[in-house]
Amino acid sequence: MFKNSNFKYLLFALSTFIFINVTACKEQGVLQKPQKLTISEGFTNPLGFYDGTPTFSWKLPVTENNKSQSAYQIVVASKEDLLPDNADLWDSKKQESGQSAWIKYGGEALQSRQNVFWQVKYWNQDGDASEWSAINQFELGLLNNTDWKAKWVGLDTAKDSIRGKENVIIHKPQYLRKGFELSNDVASARLYITAKGVFDVSLNGENVSEDVMSPGFTTYDKRIETLTYSVTELIESGQNTIGVELASGWYSGRLLWGTTLWDNSISPKVLCQLELQLKDGSIKTIISDESWKGTTNGPLRFAEIYDGEIYNANLEMPNWSTNNFDDKDWISVEVANLDKNVNLEPKRHTAVKDKIKLVPKEITKKDGAVIFNLQQNMVGVPLVKVPMIKGDTLKIRFAEMLSPDGTFYTKNYRSAHSTDYYIAAEDGEIEYKPKFTFHGFSYVELSGFDGSKEPTKDWVTGIVQYSDFDDNGTFTSSNEKLNQLQSNIIWGLRGNFLDIPTDCPQRNERLGWTGDAQVFGPTSMFNADVYKFWASWLQSVCEAQLEDGAIPWTVPDSRGNKIASSGWGDVGTIIPWKIYMRTGDVGFLEDNFEMMKQWVSYHQKKSKNYISNMMSFSDWLQPYPENGDNRGDTSRNLIGTAFFAHSAKLTAQAAEVLGKTQEQAKYQALYKTVASAFDDKFFDETGKVKGVTETQTSYLLALAFDLLPESKIKNAQANLLQKLKDADYHLRTGFLGTPLLSRVLDDMGEVDLVYKLLFNETYPSWFYSINQGATTIWERWNSYSKTEGYNPMSMNSLNHYAYGAIGEWMYERIGGIAPLEAGYKVIEIAPQVRQPLNSASASLHTPYGKVSSTWEINGETFQLNISVPPNTSAVVIVPANTKSELLLDENVFSDTDNVKLVNTTKDVFELKVQPGEYTFQSKIK
Repeated sequence: MFKNSNFKYLLFALSTFIFINVTACKEQGVLQKPQKLTISEGFTNPLGFYDGTPTFSWKLPVTENNKSQSAYQIVVASKEDLLPDNADLWDSKKQESGQSAWIKYGGEALQSRQNVFWQVKYWNQDGDASEWSAINQFELGLLNNTDWKAKWVGLDTAKDSIRGKENVIIHKPQYLRKGFELSNDVASARLYITAKGVFDVSLNGENVSEDVMSPGFTTYDKRIETLTYSVTELIESGQNTIGVELASGWYSGRLLWGTTLWDNSISPKVLCQLELQLKDGSIKTIISDESWKGTTNGPLRFAEIYDGEIYNANLEMPNWSTNNFDDKDWISVEVANLDKNVNLEPKRHTAVKDKIKLVPKEITKKDGAVIFNLQQNMVGVPLVKVPMIKGDTLKIRFAEMLSPDGTFYTKNYRSAHSTDYYIAAEDGEIEYKPKFTFHGFSYVELSGFDGSKEPTKDWVTGIVQYSDFDDNGTFTSSNEKLNQLQSNIIWGLRGNFLDIPTDCPQRNERLGWTGDAQVFGPTSMFNADVYKFWASWLQSVCEAQLEDGAIPWTVPDSRGNKIASSGWGDVGTIIPWKIYMRTGDVGFLEDNFEMMKQWVSYHQKKSKNYISNMMSFSDWLQPYPENGDNRGDTSRNLIGTAFFAHSAKLTAQAAEVLGKTQEQAKYQALYKTVASAFDDKFFDETGKVKGVTETQTSYLLALAFDLLPESKIKNAQANLLQKLKDADYHLRTGFLGTPLLSRVLDDMGEVDLVYKLLFNETYPSWFYSINQGATTIWERWNSYSKTEGYNPMSMNSLNHYAYGAIGEWMYERIGGIAPLEAGYKVIEIAPQVRQPLNSASASLHTPYGKVSSTWEINGETFQLNISVPPNTSAVVIVPANTKSELLLDENVFSDTDNVKLVNTTKDVFELKVQPGEYTFQSKIK
């Protein structure tokens, strides 16, 4: 026991210590730690990271103390215990800056395999410091070809292959294996792997990952992506076995046209390097080499992306990827060295995974088969659990919709067979999920099962597959069909974001069409966390760009015809700028600026006196074309010249952001020159199209891209309105015109007309397809009609996201959330309130945090609830009869530190708003 005097002394000392420290915390204003730390395009603690010079981002926690950031400090170290005080890789020191996203790493370039730890702290607007963040970590993959000791290995499947459709070589799937022995326990193990083809890898019989269709689809003649896996828990002391299943995939499989820039006739191969750090400190490396063995006599007999799989369970090889298997009948693999001109780089975005499970809503029997209706057009594979009789073949067919007589509508699959087969080895229930293919479908038809059993819905599950990204935004409204349109947009995104942005996921195409991508990019960025997805694909676009600046129709390029299309190749300028505006990442513009310049140069080469003569798909699939052409009625030359000017303007804007003043002046002057030539060539003095067919799109391009002198704009706007009136206020626009329609009319003050076009029920309109049962966006405005049936054209995809570009306007002008400054540093919240809507709500995860806007009309009262994230500000436009009072959080409004009135008209209150949550109420009548 303490003596009484000692106890009193200790109590006094403890209370003094607590008082001093509490007082110090109050004086220093210690804040909550930063949250949601990421590197580069949004990676959280990645393994096998691709970038030796990353950027760092974080979000300020939502508290009353955090309005903005005034400074930050980042520390980066090679070991966790060095943080925060002894960072050996980089210490930014305290930087007076409000930037909390895309901070460039300032240390020496990081190296392959390097393990990196980092923390950040910030100071708020009052100069109060936060706690240090939690320690985050990332590990680099193999960044250089010289890091690879492995060789490409595989069997010669070309020599005994068959010729399939379009005379393409069909390679048999391969099973490859390698046994090895360890004399010591493993401290850590990393598996680096890729393929010319697609692969699935196991260690000691256990799947290494849940990735699908790896390594994905890139410009294989320039870059093949690699995967890194931590396999420490799968390695055993003693004997081990690696097993790899290998199929053609995109590299050696059947592709539309098939004249690829890489040799797609070669047999698929795998490249594998297992690096082991043993507990005794030694390092052991297992590589793919001559010692590997393989066979094509396994159960998977056939696997093609377009055509499906054949799986024969009678040929299953139990335990083939374990130590307990005799591979004496397997043969030695063939070996090839690395390609000097092809870079091996860690995968730049997340791999494809199984994301969602759908269960059938109804089943029907027809002609001995059973049809399972998922009531949602999806992309992926089925998981089937079906009773079978030994030796019978289960046939699994797919369709997006049914024909009127209940049979499968597969004409729109064209030559894609899109059918899977399973041959049973015994009586009883089988379970099968295809591995090296994917399908676009809403219906699954099974035949060949045990006919004595009564089918049940649990026989089939739809496994939805797409690149592993999360949702990023939300949108909903009081209108059921508008909500269905939003659902269709989202499902179109999911269905066409399987490793690359594709035009369609079901027919013999499934390619990265550049025109579709450039119109849908902004809509996708709102709905999903796809920045890294776009960054990876834009790298492929840069790699695919030809020496003369041309950008191919599709990327990766499976045609190799060295021809570009205006409006399609402009993806090289439009997507970099649009994504910069939504992220604020200057580095993304830096990465793509040379591509932008080269594309503008190609425009110039394809022009005479600044009037374009470039090939173009034009306003693709415009409804009611007078010329009967899929390319629509809008002049190819007009379209090309408009995009020439627009790309020059975007390149000038990018140069300005990058501080390249001379190039900014050059491209701004070029834009003005081309715009003047456009005006002289295609518009008369009254602002009317001349010399070519007058279309809605011709006016939309001129107005959207700011190509007319001030004196002609009003007349051109009137002429556009007349074209819409002539069409009974229905759109007559295709892939290029449709994304511009809402924006141009909105800028003209014709929001009521945008609402009318959006809510039209009859063809052509967005709701028309919904009225016909669409659950995704269609390729054509009239792909199907309940009264007339299917469009007779074979090019008739029922999952084609291009017309989903209307989503951008829905989120920014109905939901009301738009960036006024790049990256939503300054946000505009300005919902356009019109009937038939009584309410709408949108939310978005910006680089700074979540912003939301929810509005509702009750009688004459309008209410707007908003949330503005820390380190941003917002301009808020509240519709109102401004003769009546504005309420803020149920009190009569007056300026506060956080909300200030900056302008009033008869129709709106305009306010400048600091971070926080607010409720505004106004009278609208």
